[in-house]
Amino acid sequence: MSVRTPDPDPDWTPKPPAGAPNANPGWLKDVELAEIRRRLPILYIEAVPVRVDGLGQVVEVGVLLRARPTGEMTRTLVSGRVLYGETLRDALFRHLEKDLGPMAFPQLPTSPVPFTVAEYFPLPGITAYTDDRQHAVSLAYVVPVTGTCDPRQDALEITWMTPAEAASPGVSAEMEGGRGTLLRAALASVGQLY
Repeated sequence: MSVRTPDPDPDWTPKPPAGAPNANPGWLKDVELAEIRRRLPILYIEAVPVRVDGLGQVVEVGVLLRARPTGEMTRTLVSGRVLYGETLRDALFRHLEKDLGPMAFPQLPTSPVPFTVAEYFPLPGITAYTDDRQHAVSLAYVVPVTGTCDPRQDALEITWMTPAEAASPGVSAEMEGGRGTLLRAALASVGQLY
């Protein structure tokens, strides 16, 4: 039996107390987001889903396949914005469920400290990470998952591979925006890249 949670409605607004002004719901219209992206860095989370053995060693790494608006197929990681008023843990869980499905059963870290901070720029060459839409700051995590992954939203599939396969130049070349570098840093942070 497939269990699906509803996707967030970008037009949803919480009801303010009687007589109070409407609070910011954390969702932005496309035009508002485009304007903000031109003025401020945006905070994101990124997650590298992994499967671990009984000793906690990473044995598989999950990489998502996505189609870009241009029709190009790319590999990527779980990622998304942190909403106003949302904790990092809540954002991490929301994006893991959004990309991997509700039955992935992610084991969120006990501490919200990321393995690295990646800074994306719209111009190449400033850092290893690029995003032509914006300047973004991303907190990156390695997250074990124990359930069944059923990609949703714009993720077409998840491919599970060994850490050595995930660190290969071929996989890095298929990843967008420097995420191959981020994936290699994730593997190094869990002792899988020597």
